[in-house]
Amino acid sequence: MRKLFTSLLLVAACITSQTVLAGPQVEFKTTLGNFVVELDDVKAPKTTANFLNYVKSGFYNGTIFHRVIDGFMIQGGGFTPDLNQKSTNAPVVSEAQNGLRNNRYTIAMARTSDPDSATSQFFINVNDNAALDFPNAMGNGYTVFGKVISGTQTIDAIRKVPTMVAQAPRMGRMADVPSKTVTIESATLLK
Repeated sequence: MRKLFTSLLLVAACITSQTVLAGPQVEFKTTLGNFVVELDDVKAPKTTANFLNYVKSGFYNGTIFHRVIDGFMIQGGGFTPDLNQKSTNAPVVSEAQNGLRNNRYTIAMARTSDPDSATSQFFINVNDNAALDFPNAMGNGYTVFGKVISGTQTIDAIRKVPTMVAQAPRMGRMADVPSKTVTIESATLLK
């Protein structure tokens, strides 16, 4: 009886810890379908807070996936359908040393060559991209802060959209722009 009771307590503890460890979840509704990401606010607290700030303000609504490289990643969260870049908040400090890896279906922050330059743009890895992990060839990496937990078929549909070189206002030409606009209709915090 004692072993049964101990076993039940262990199972209950495991279930409870799984629930407690689950991070915030954000649902994206796009013109090619929906997907949900779960954020790791323990290993990437500043990045998660930054991202949720944009979600709660409605910033991502109406933005597009402006860069798609099949076999690598899909990137969005910074441009309008006419390829105008949106104004952002101050950059967030890199948390690339958090131990999370740029594996398939993880979400990470896009940035310039400055590791501490990430603002609103994010990307979803469509392959295992170890070259983006900390430490990479440049000595830094790209901050992973969550993973897709449902809707991977939407991610796969986006990565398959043919791309082109497009004229971007004030920026010249942009490569890897989907030839069919993929719009983020909404990004909503679920929990």
